[in-house]
Amino acid sequence: MDGEKTMVSAIMGTSTRPTWAFLLLLFTVVAVFCLQITTNTIFPTLVVSGSDKPGVSEEDARSCIGFFRRLPKPPRREAVMSIVDFGGVGDGVTSNTEIFRRAIRYMERFGDKGGSQLNVPRGRWVTGSFNLTSNFTLFLEEGAVILGSQDSKEWPVIEPLPSYGRGRERLGGRHISLIHGDGLTNVVITGQNGTIDGQGKMWWDLWWNRTLVHTRGHLLELMNSHNVLISNLTFLNSPFWTIHPVYCSNVVIKGMTILAPLNAPNTDGIDPDSSTNVCIEDCYIESGDDLVAVKSGWDQYGINMARPSSNIIVRRISGTTPTCSGVGIGSEMSGGISNVTLEDLHIRDSAAGVRIKTDHGRGGYIINITLSNITMERVKIPIRFSRGANDHPDEGWDPKAVPMVKGIFVRNVVSLNSTKAPVLEGIEDAPFEGVCMKNVTLLGLASYATWHCEFVSGFSDGVFPMSCPQLRNNGSSSWCSYS
Repeated sequence: MDGEKTMVSAIMGTSTRPTWAFLLLLFTVVAVFCLQITTNTIFPTLVVSGSDKPGVSEEDARSCIGFFRRLPKPPRREAVMSIVDFGGVGDGVTSNTEIFRRAIRYMERFGDKGGSQLNVPRGRWVTGSFNLTSNFTLFLEEGAVILGSQDSKEWPVIEPLPSYGRGRERLGGRHISLIHGDGLTNVVITGQNGTIDGQGKMWWDLWWNRTLVHTRGHLLELMNSHNVLISNLTFLNSPFWTIHPVYCSNVVIKGMTILAPLNAPNTDGIDPDSSTNVCIEDCYIESGDDLVAVKSGWDQYGINMARPSSNIIVRRISGTTPTCSGVGIGSEMSGGISNVTLEDLHIRDSAAGVRIKTDHGRGGYIINITLSNITMERVKIPIRFSRGANDHPDEGWDPKAVPMVKGIFVRNVVSLNSTKAPVLEGIEDAPFEGVCMKNVTLLGLASYATWHCEFVSGFSDGVFPMSCPQLRNNGSSSWCSYS
């Protein structure tokens, strides 16, 4: 009995007079728990990918799972409605512009109540431009096709991007994208392989006929937005660049099919622009311009805004573009581009495989670019790092603003039946430095095809045919010994 009293007294004593160590432990647990709650978002913050990192498997490292802590999944929205609920008609003729706009205005009210989802069912839904909202999912069911209006008035003209200073094609403003958003968070655009068709021929004709008044609109543009997922859809016939995230962060684009006629002007596939933490993977693209192009502003406007593109992964992309490159860096790169990984690409029947584009007036920098495991077939120039971007927004550009290009790592590249050997053309007063090439094999070149290099320095090993002298016999190669 006395033993029981002693035990009870001991327990009561510890419970009524907790020690300072116990209080410190309790405070720490509560603080960590609160931190987890306050930092929980649909798209967690970026972590470095790689199978050597604790808790990251090799499989995770080969997908956007390794880019973010976990792959963003479409969240369960509190309010789920159909465009039909708002009076939409999917007959391929009736305009649904005001229907889409009204539906999304209505669904804004659920932004802080779990968000909303707008379903687009099977049918052909004609619409002009409409704006998305935060905490929102646009979901295209199987057989759903959104068609861009053929009335240019339903693509209003908006202000130019501050990092461009004017429309990219014409002075002044630019037509808004078909699907647009500015200042959004937690946005998902996905579905069961539904289709968004910009019906861009009307716009291409204006460009070809030189009757275009304002710069053409994109198919999808999101500005100043955070936590974005675009997946499992087919995008067709964009008037201009197809997917354009600009001034964005935490963006995942995966499982997309993007198609445009191979002569359709400037129909880039995916163009991350002045954006950070972007993962693009598992997409097939055919277009009349670059399949993927990383950008960051144009000449003095991009320099002044100084909004770089960084931490970008492009992997498992395949496709063709007979006039441009599989992946382009620039030429609009005046805000700076860094930490870009391009891997597991398959490029065929294209003008260039991978291209870096810049020149006087651009300023900015292109640093720490890694290209690996790239296969090319019938690509005219497999690797092209060059000057020659001689278009400028206006007379205010500075010819003394030269770019810095440094730290370009290329490995495990095979090109079959290319027309020309690589072209590496730096700028006389701003040479390209630190170009590292390993295990690059170019088969089927004509016997007279040789590398063309000037104003460039670096190192090469295991390259066939032999690289240019500027990449050979340059002393220590330890800086080029990445795995």
